[in-house]
Amino acid sequence: MKIRRHAAILRVVRERRIESQDDLREALADDGFVVTQATLSRDIRELGLAKLADPKGGAYYTHPHRPAVRPELAQVLPALLVSLDGVGPFLVLKTASGSAGAVTEALDQADWSEIIGTIAGDDTVLVITRSQRLREEIAARIQKLVR
Repeated sequence: MKIRRHAAILRVVRERRIESQDDLREALADDGFVVTQATLSRDIRELGLAKLADPKGGAYYTHPHRPAVRPELAQVLPALLVSLDGVGPFLVLKTASGSAGAVTEALDQADWSEIIGTIAGDDTVLVITRSQRLREEIAARIQKLVR
Protein backbone atom coordinates (compact mmCIF):
# COMPACT_ATOMS: atom_id res chain seq x y z
CA MET A 1 0.00 0.00 0.00
CA LYS A 2 2.80 2.42 0.88
CA ILE A 3 4.56 1.91 -2.46
CA ARG A 4 1.33 2.57 -4.37
CA ARG A 5 0.63 5.65 -2.23
CA HIS A 6 4.15 6.97 -2.84
CA ALA A 7 3.72 6.45 -6.57
CA ALA A 8 0.41 8.31 -6.42
CA ILE A 9 2.00 11.21 -4.54
CA LEU A 10 4.80 11.52 -7.10
CA ARG A 11 2.29 11.40 -9.95
CA VAL A 12 0.08 14.06 -8.36
CA VAL A 13 2.92 16.54 -7.73
CA ARG A 14 4.19 15.93 -11.27
CA GLU A 15 0.80 16.50 -12.90
CA ARG A 16 -0.50 19.49 -10.98
CA ARG A 17 0.47 22.26 -8.65
CA ILE A 18 0.10 21.17 -5.02
CA GLU A 19 0.50 24.08 -2.61
CA SER A 20 -0.28 22.44 0.73
CA GLN A 21 -0.56 19.10 2.49
CA ASP A 22 -4.34 19.58 2.49
CA ASP A 23 -4.29 19.92 -1.32
CA LEU A 24 -2.20 16.76 -1.54
CA ARG A 25 -4.43 14.86 0.87
CA GLU A 26 -7.53 15.83 -1.19
CA ALA A 27 -5.84 14.76 -4.43
CA LEU A 28 -4.90 11.42 -2.87
CA ALA A 29 -8.46 10.94 -1.57
CA ASP A 30 -9.71 11.42 -5.14
CA ASP A 31 -7.41 8.51 -6.07
CA GLY A 32 -8.74 6.36 -3.23
CA PHE A 33 -5.97 6.95 -0.70
CA VAL A 34 -7.16 8.17 2.70
CA VAL A 35 -4.18 9.32 4.79
CA THR A 36 -3.64 11.15 8.05
CA GLN A 37 -1.58 14.32 8.24
CA ALA A 38 1.17 12.45 10.10
CA THR A 39 1.38 9.77 7.39
CA LEU A 40 1.42 12.41 4.67
CA SER A 41 4.21 14.34 6.40
CA ARG A 42 6.24 11.16 6.69
CA ASP A 43 5.62 10.31 3.02
CA ILE A 44 6.72 13.79 1.93
CA ARG A 45 9.93 13.43 3.93
CA GLU A 46 10.63 9.88 2.69
CA LEU A 47 10.07 10.87 -0.93
CA GLY A 48 12.34 13.89 -0.62
CA LEU A 49 9.70 16.34 -1.80
CA ALA A 50 10.64 19.98 -1.53
CA LYS A 51 8.43 23.03 -1.34
CA LEU A 52 9.62 25.67 -3.79
CA ALA A 53 8.70 29.34 -3.71
CA ASP A 54 7.03 30.60 -6.85
CA PRO A 55 8.33 34.03 -7.96
CA LYS A 56 4.72 34.91 -8.85
CA GLY A 57 3.61 34.11 -5.30
CA GLY A 58 2.87 31.05 -3.21
CA ALA A 59 4.80 27.82 -3.01
CA TYR A 60 4.32 24.29 -4.28
CA TYR A 61 5.60 20.76 -3.72
CA THR A 62 7.94 19.15 -6.20
CA HIS A 63 10.26 16.19 -6.39
CA PRO A 64 13.75 17.64 -6.88
CA HIS A 65 15.15 14.52 -8.57
CA ARG A 66 12.52 14.47 -11.31
CA PRO A 67 14.27 15.35 -14.59
CA ALA A 68 11.47 17.66 -15.73
CA VAL A 69 11.94 19.84 -12.66
CA ARG A 70 14.57 22.48 -13.24
CA PRO A 71 14.64 24.41 -10.00
CA GLU A 72 16.36 27.77 -10.29
CA LEU A 73 18.76 28.90 -7.61
CA ALA A 74 16.96 32.22 -7.26
CA GLN A 75 13.82 30.29 -6.28
CA VAL A 76 15.36 27.53 -4.21
CA LEU A 77 18.00 29.30 -2.12
CA PRO A 78 15.86 31.97 -0.41
CA ALA A 79 13.34 29.32 0.62
CA LEU A 80 15.67 26.48 1.64
CA LEU A 81 19.13 27.79 2.57
CA VAL A 82 19.77 28.07 6.31
CA SER A 83 23.49 28.90 6.37
CA LEU A 84 26.78 28.49 4.55
CA ASP A 85 30.38 28.11 5.64
CA GLY A 86 33.56 26.89 4.07
CA VAL A 87 37.22 26.11 4.25
CA GLY A 88 39.72 25.79 1.45
CA PRO A 89 37.88 24.78 -1.72
CA PHE A 90 34.94 23.28 0.23
CA LEU A 91 31.67 25.14 0.75
CA VAL A 92 29.05 23.63 3.07
CA LEU A 93 25.44 24.70 2.67
CA LYS A 94 22.98 23.90 5.46
CA THR A 95 19.40 23.62 4.23
CA ALA A 96 15.96 23.03 5.65
CA SER A 97 15.48 19.38 6.61
CA GLY A 98 15.13 17.16 3.55
CA SER A 99 15.96 19.99 1.13
CA ALA A 100 19.60 19.37 0.25
CA GLY A 101 18.58 17.46 -2.89
CA ALA A 102 16.63 20.41 -4.26
CA VAL A 103 19.49 22.82 -3.58
CA THR A 104 22.01 20.45 -5.15
CA GLU A 105 19.84 19.98 -8.23
CA ALA A 106 19.53 23.75 -8.62
CA LEU A 107 23.29 24.22 -8.24
CA ASP A 108 23.98 21.47 -10.77
CA GLN A 109 21.51 23.04 -13.23
CA ALA A 110 23.22 26.43 -12.82
CA ASP A 111 26.35 24.77 -14.26
CA TRP A 112 28.81 27.17 -12.64
CA SER A 113 32.25 26.33 -14.03
CA GLU A 114 33.94 27.10 -10.69
CA ILE A 115 32.19 24.11 -9.13
CA ILE A 116 33.81 20.71 -9.62
CA GLY A 117 30.96 18.82 -7.98
CA THR A 118 28.27 18.69 -5.32
CA ILE A 119 27.21 16.06 -2.80
CA ALA A 120 23.84 16.15 -1.02
CA GLY A 121 22.83 14.69 2.31
CA ASP A 122 19.49 15.32 3.98
CA ASP A 123 20.09 18.90 5.10
CA THR A 124 23.68 19.50 3.99
CA VAL A 125 25.27 20.16 0.61
CA LEU A 126 29.00 19.91 0.02
CA VAL A 127 30.14 22.10 -2.86
CA ILE A 128 33.65 21.43 -4.13
CA THR A 129 35.28 24.30 -5.99
CA ARG A 130 38.61 24.58 -7.77
CA SER A 131 40.22 26.84 -5.14
CA GLN A 132 39.64 28.80 -1.96
CA ARG A 133 39.28 32.00 -3.99
CA LEU A 134 36.59 30.42 -6.16
CA ARG A 135 34.84 29.05 -3.07
CA GLU A 136 34.69 32.60 -1.69
CA GLU A 137 33.30 33.88 -5.01
CA ILE A 138 30.63 31.15 -5.06
CA ALA A 139 29.70 31.90 -1.43
CA ALA A 140 29.32 35.60 -2.25
CA ARG A 141 27.21 34.80 -5.33
CA ILE A 142 24.96 32.52 -3.28
CA GLN A 143 24.58 35.13 -0.54
CA LYS A 144 23.56 37.66 -3.18
CA LEU A 145 20.83 35.31 -4.44
CA VAL A 146 19.48 34.81 -0.93
CA ARG A 147 19.04 38.51 -0.22
